[in-house]
Amino acid sequence: MIARPRRVSILAAVMSLVGCLGLSSCASGPADDVDYAVDGTLVTYNTNTVAGAASAGPQAFARVLTGFNYHGPEGQVVGDRDFGTISVVGRAPLLLDYVISDDAVYSDGKPVTCDDMVLAWAAQSGRFPGFDAASRAGYGDVADVDCAPGQKKARVSFAQDRGFVDFGQLFAATAMMPSHVIADELGAGDGAVTAAIQAGDLPRIERIAQLWNTIWNLTPDLDLKRFPSSGPYKLSSVGDDGAVVLVANDKWWGAMPVTGKVTVWPRGADVQERVNAGDYDVVDIAAGSSGTLNLPDDFVRTDSPSAGIEQLIFAPSGPLLNPAARRAVALCTPRDAIARNAEVPVSNSRLNPTAEDSMTAAENAAEGGRFSTSNPVAAREAIGGKPLTVRIGYQSPNARLAATVGAIAKACEPAGIAVEDAASDAIGPDSLRQNQIDVLLASTGGAAGSGSTGSSAMDAYDLFSGNGNNLSGYSNEQVDGVIGALAVTSDPKEFARLLGEGAPVLWDDMPTLPLYRQQRTLLASTKMTAVNSSPTRWGAGWNMDRWALGR
Repeated sequence: MIARPRRVSILAAVMSLVGCLGLSSCASGPADDVDYAVDGTLVTYNTNTVAGAASAGPQAFARVLTGFNYHGPEGQVVGDRDFGTISVVGRAPLLLDYVISDDAVYSDGKPVTCDDMVLAWAAQSGRFPGFDAASRAGYGDVADVDCAPGQKKARVSFAQDRGFVDFGQLFAATAMMPSHVIADELGAGDGAVTAAIQAGDLPRIERIAQLWNTIWNLTPDLDLKRFPSSGPYKLSSVGDDGAVVLVANDKWWGAMPVTGKVTVWPRGADVQERVNAGDYDVVDIAAGSSGTLNLPDDFVRTDSPSAGIEQLIFAPSGPLLNPAARRAVALCTPRDAIARNAEVPVSNSRLNPTAEDSMTAAENAAEGGRFSTSNPVAAREAIGGKPLTVRIGYQSPNARLAATVGAIAKACEPAGIAVEDAASDAIGPDSLRQNQIDVLLASTGGAAGSGSTGSSAMDAYDLFSGNGNNLSGYSNEQVDGVIGALAVTSDPKEFARLLGEGAPVLWDDMPTLPLYRQQRTLLASTKMTAVNSSPTRWGAGWNMDRWALGR
């Protein structure tokens, strides 16, 4: 877990959870609505697809689609006992019993059942065709989800010797989608999805995958019946501008949210203006992405490191197909200057990205200073003196990333490498996969925000062969072995040995170039309580239902 500054005492944290009760400024109770700005787009309700995981969806829906766990303010996994419980019943192989609360029900009145777990596993395990899942980390180690359709209990069995250490990351907030929505679309009973998966009915499973990929896309004309909630908030509407309106879920069985309505705004170019105008109450964005922000007196700012690594992700085709070309771009990239502009150290982390920078000795040693500063002479030699044109894309507007591309272009020009700024507001993982750009400048998984799960074992799968968010299309049997072993290793010495084995290969093959740990900026009105950032992709939205805005 990365080190983060402590911002609140235990007493303050407890007080924040009860809102502003007892304070004279809140004597009339909290405001009815809160406006929350995030730093990505809101394209899908399903944050487990490649595009969804890289979007701002996790920030928006952490308290809409709940699970057995959620990620707290330090990125830690916290059990959500409102949703259910997990018991370890075996270690070799790992066996887990999951029990969903008897009270758990979707906002449409349908019960939350183990069928939703079966769908989550099938979609993210990598063993069934058609699912555009971001990652198979952990789910790929599950041998079976023993579930009787319609029931509240399931036993999850892991393959022999595949006891996934961070199993608390699985079946957590935003991981499970309502399987009965797909069953309804198929014109079948609520248990139809589980039945098809258990029977290995490939034609039916491929249809289920198509629906899982697309049925939850967010558009202004969406059918709300397809978007039931299992959390304190439910989806109310999507605006033409992409804003998502969440309202209190009257079917929620736990403590009701403090604020009745939260509007989640995708970040645009007008953050400063809207903060000045009082249009936003909470802003959760990458530091520097909106340039220098001058805060009104009634706002407070908190900066903290995320668990995501800002990086160059190289395309699996085009001019950077050859590792020598990728190394050339890396050689002329001024990583020291880029990190200095972000006011943080250079990061060399690929396989252990969520660890403190002091715990990345093996990856630092493998880099050996070869790619720390711009070396246009070495870059030119790497490509044999031939000219090279590279399109670097990122989701705009983003002042910091624009400056980064400008710095790379200036530094690489003497090497004969022409760098084109290919930014747009639509740039994302699909842009790289569809060959619209040659390099994606983004955080973990191609995200505009943190993008991180908070687990190095999970995030390292970004470089595992065939993984959805392995956007560079990288495939190396030795690295796959290292990543797979890291996921089931708890011994620090063995962990370090594995990092030492895998890091040199990655510096030679150069599927990505880590730059620095993405920093986060959280702005909040001084009238807000209970707002705390998180280094993970769920961001400040992890406890949205406890937020209160004083009148």
